Amino acid sequence: MSEISEPNLRCLSVIMPVYNEAATVAEIIRRVLEQPVVQELIIVDDHSTDTTLEVLRMLASKEERIRLFSHEVNQGKGAALRTGFKEARANVVVIQDADLEYDPSEYGKLLKPILSGQADVVYGSRFLGSEAHRVLYYWHSLGNYFLTIVSNMATNLNMTDMETGFKAFRREVIQKIKLEESRFGFEPEVTAKLARFIPKLRIYEVAVSYYGRTYEEGKKIGWRDGVTALFAIIKYNFFTSKTTND
Repeated sequence: MSEISEPNLRCLSVIMPVYNEAATVAEIIRRVLEQPVVQELIIVDDHSTDTTLEVLRMLASKEERIRLFSHEVNQGKGAALRTGFKEARANVVVIQDADLEYDPSEYGKLLKPILSGQADVVYGSRFLGSEAHRVLYYWHSLGNYFLTIVSNMATNLNMTDMETGFKAFRREVIQKIKLEESRFGFEPEVTAKLARFIPKLRIYEVAVSYYGRTYEEGKKIGWRDGVTALFAIIKYNFFTSKTTND
């Protein structure tokens, strides 16, 4: 993997998949664009049925760093991420959800291991260290722990938070990976496929804060997505040979 020779002030492509986030999307975009490392914010609206797309079009018309794409039919978070990854231009790519659960001011934590030449991929762990996190659903956190353990057993990695939505990649790494999952199976799929390049590929974890939201506040992931993730762990670790786009 090639190294980034020096920290470029604007070295980051932020990929933001969006679906029905009219209540929070303007605020999270403001926070993202406040970060001096952001070269571009690639927003992919996954056929929102509320006023999200109208808000996004208005904001994109006022900010040249926003690149807006929209799906004609709803396909899922994984599909939106594929669209965004393909369009990324900066040296480093970060996933940023359109809610307020992950804090853009912590991009530096994700970037540091990459810009220092130590890592190719960085996962922002909600369960590592002592960063602030909102206390919410026990069974949801237990499900995350369980899926991470099963993923670790399959990949032989020692992650603490495979399911985190806060991940950073060298652009050439994520654009090389062949991604297939269109919905919430993305996390175990990309982890399984990245693990095949160990030890040449260097994966790090850093502690991040987490401001989880309730289902009343718009949280979308549920137990069915956990079942999908479990099947994805099995599929992409044991039954899929194609890993790259080559």
